[in-house]
Amino acid sequence: MQNIRNIAIIAHVDHGKTTLVDKILHFTSQFRENENTGELILDNIDLERERGITIVSKNVAVKYKDTKINIIDTPGHADFGGEVERVLKMADGVVLLVDAFEGPMPQTRFVTGKALGLGIKPIVVVNKVDKENCRPEEVYEQVFDLFFNLGATEEQLDFPVLYGSSKQGWMSTDWKQPTTDFTDLLEAIVSHIPAPEISEGTLQMQVTSLDYSTFVGRIAIGRVARGTIKEGQPVSLVKRDGKVVKSRVKELQIFEGLGRAKVSEVKAGDICAVVGIEGFEIGDTIADFENPEQLEVIHIDEPTMNMLFTINNSPFFGKEGKFVTSRHIYDRLQKELEKNLALRVVPTESPDAWLVYGRGILHLSVLIETMRREGYELQVGQPQVIVKEIDGVKCEPVEEMVVDVPADVSGKVIELVTQRKGELLVMETKGEMQHLEFSIPSRGIIGLRNNVLTATAGEAVMAHRLKGYEPWKGTIPGRLAGVLISLDTGTTTAYSIDKLQDRGRFFVDPGVDIYEGQILGEHIRDNDLTINVTKGKQLTNMRASGSDDNVRIAPAIKFSLEECMEYIQADEYIEVTPQSIRLRKIYLTENERKVNAKKFQ
Repeated sequence: MQNIRNIAIIAHVDHGKTTLVDKILHFTSQFRENENTGELILDNIDLERERGITIVSKNVAVKYKDTKINIIDTPGHADFGGEVERVLKMADGVVLLVDAFEGPMPQTRFVTGKALGLGIKPIVVVNKVDKENCRPEEVYEQVFDLFFNLGATEEQLDFPVLYGSSKQGWMSTDWKQPTTDFTDLLEAIVSHIPAPEISEGTLQMQVTSLDYSTFVGRIAIGRVARGTIKEGQPVSLVKRDGKVVKSRVKELQIFEGLGRAKVSEVKAGDICAVVGIEGFEIGDTIADFENPEQLEVIHIDEPTMNMLFTINNSPFFGKEGKFVTSRHIYDRLQKELEKNLALRVVPTESPDAWLVYGRGILHLSVLIETMRREGYELQVGQPQVIVKEIDGVKCEPVEEMVVDVPADVSGKVIELVTQRKGELLVMETKGEMQHLEFSIPSRGIIGLRNNVLTATAGEAVMAHRLKGYEPWKGTIPGRLAGVLISLDTGTTTAYSIDKLQDRGRFFVDPGVDIYEGQILGEHIRDNDLTINVTKGKQLTNMRASGSDDNVRIAPAIKFSLEECMEYIQADEYIEVTPQSIRLRKIYLTENERKVNAKKFQ
């Protein structure tokens, strides 16, 4: 029997999870000497590389001495909490990374709570001790308090702690004495994390993740809970609702390094990929053919936000995308549901529109961005929070938000948050930064990040996580300024934009095709203004002095997809195509907008 350890690496955003896995892969020599691997090896999706974040959990396996260590890299954003919840089922231990300066952040608390609740043994790594102003001992105390507050058992509180720097490639039991490699960490994993418990009996394996190959179709990934799974073996697939479907294993693969290796059987405790089983979903159990027994179904937290997805019906539809019909969009959303556990899709009265429920703005924007890159055209409406009625009281989701800002601008941040019904709970000084903790409705967070970054010259670091549902907090002010709306379809001219610059700030450059009802900029007042920016200059044969002045135009403001989602109001849509993101009014003509104005009040 091979020696196995299954560990998940959990932490807040940017505390160094993927870098740590990189260095472990290098340390256990998974690559040839001359192989150019680059950084953040596991973040292999384009979107992950561009944003510098992990979105999907990945598995790798390394050999250390004679022990096989299965490592699961997890995302750090609360929006992808669904990914973390389901993969923790595969682990017997977790490595909790904490930044030596920032200490435990909201997401650290979220993932640690989930891991401790499952009774998993933790190892704490205080990372980035090479940073200036770092405070490893204080952070260790904070982690201990966090574990205690989350109700950890005596055994879990007796966790080993290591200090080090993933980037520089060392881990040590004392941060003042740097070592040269990762031996201490891997030794701690082998000695402190328990080997998987082997329970004899019939086969049980829960599908916790899935992969897709164009060659063999869908592949189920999970950990064998008991028994042995063999190639060619007939099995039962127990669905979430208890229904049993008979199937057969065609091929088995285990994880080796960054790839997978084909094997003929896998014993309990190891993580493997199963080919040939049809129609499975995450959470299903692969069990014995004759007497199937179901494992407990994975419970995922409820979504907190929804958005309307609809077909693109603007005057420019179908010009840039390959997939534009409602059938295409519906099929794509159904495909996403298979692997994205925290997502829900609900049909609306209109056959061309769906309500898509997710964990937050980032969760939904990653889906939209992925669809856009695949050639889909669609429109999305304003994000709405999900309101529940609890004991006859209207309740809304409330989040715990942490903001680290330079001390001299903390006043502005507090003002912005309290305007949106946030309450200041904690205010303390961390080095040169002010550490603020708020309780704020989820509605208030939409559109807040932009304003906070503007007020703090981009220096604020914000993080938030769902706390629970609390009674409705009342109305929250929306966008303060109105918008500039196009009166006509045509091409924008520098001459018109120049003449209208005193009316507001533009989102479009000269020479761009626009249509009637498109949002072109932000008005300086609080009402919407319809403008014509397609007019050219009237030319005559006469030359007048002073009329040939050069046009001086301020550069257009370019929004990212998340910024658009936070910017729009209830009567507006974002039109998303493979090449452009446009903002528009739902009703394109001035007349229609006046007739339907009451709907959005």
